Amino acid sequence: MNKKIRSIIVDDEESARNVLSALLNRYHPEIEILDRCTNVEEAVSSIKKLNPELVFLDIEMPRFAGYEILNFFDKVEFKIIFVTAYDQYAIKAFELAALDYLLKPIDPDRLAQAIEKYREQTEGKIASEQLKVLKEHLDSPQSLNIILPSKNGSQSVKISSIIGMEAQESYTRVLIENAPDILVSKNLKHFEKSLSEYPFFIRTHKSWIVNSNHMIDFSKSRLEIRLKNNITAKLSKYKKVEFQELITKR
Repeated sequence: MNKKIRSIIVDDEESARNVLSALLNRYHPEIEILDRCTNVEEAVSSIKKLNPELVFLDIEMPRFAGYEILNFFDKVEFKIIFVTAYDQYAIKAFELAALDYLLKPIDPDRLAQAIEKYREQTEGKIASEQLKVLKEHLDSPQSLNIILPSKNGSQSVKISSIIGMEAQESYTRVLIENAPDILVSKNLKHFEKSLSEYPFFIRTHKSWIVNSNHMIDFSKSRLEIRLKNNITAKLSKYKKVEFQELITKR
């Protein structure tokens, strides 16, 4: 029998609270719903009283946005799964901040994935830096940072400082200016999608994304791109014409 996961639901819309409660009761009886709150203030009081392990938190609510909940805690002992009706642009904000989310209307399969991801995580806390990055990206279409989760914990990195990204099977090695590489448990496709609004990131090969702002030169004959930090990236023969056109337009 699965261990009960103590949780609360926070959403200002009664219908949304009812739908999520029904889905959890039907498909995930291991999720024990301790309380259903209508705003951040109620949630703070409930969390301090009931000490849940997991909080399903709507991002848009009156007075305080969902991500502001951490301002009320000196120490966070719970995990958050955000619930949002935002569009695809805002979903990228969650991905760049390495935060889990459910998109309204909630899909039962996606809910199951989020709960499974919660179970797999050894650390149930949300770093304040992640919420800072989330707020940055929700407030501005061209924000500054990305959260990179690694075996050594999550790190906030300036997007402009990323020289390139190299696929390492199902992982990605992120190469950073004046800093050690970070091996991230996301594949290269994830970064191609989440960083798509930054035109200086270019997919040059099945195993490489490069930041053209850090490029020194490239060779069409050798199919290589020289980057800062003595890094050499691969250039696919199928992408060399497209790459040259993009570089020319910079």
